[in-house]
Amino acid sequence: MTNLKLHASAPADLDGDLASLRGDCARMAPRWAAPEKITSRPVSPSLIHGVTVPAKSARLLEAMPDYGN
Repeated sequence: MTNLKLHASAPADLDGDLASLRGDCARMAPRWAAPEKITSRPVSPSLIHGVTVPAKSARLLEAMPDYGN
């Protein structure tokens, strides 16, 4: 016969609250190293070539107040 009991180290409550999520993140944080700070510099427009944007994407951005109007 198959043993259907599960032994998990985490609570089985999949709909946990924010406090539970924060606790999970706090436990995982030491396992991940932060990437080195990468600073990007502006690129001269003369160096940008060969970029094509589909018409649908251009119209979408044009219709967004933050970008087009």
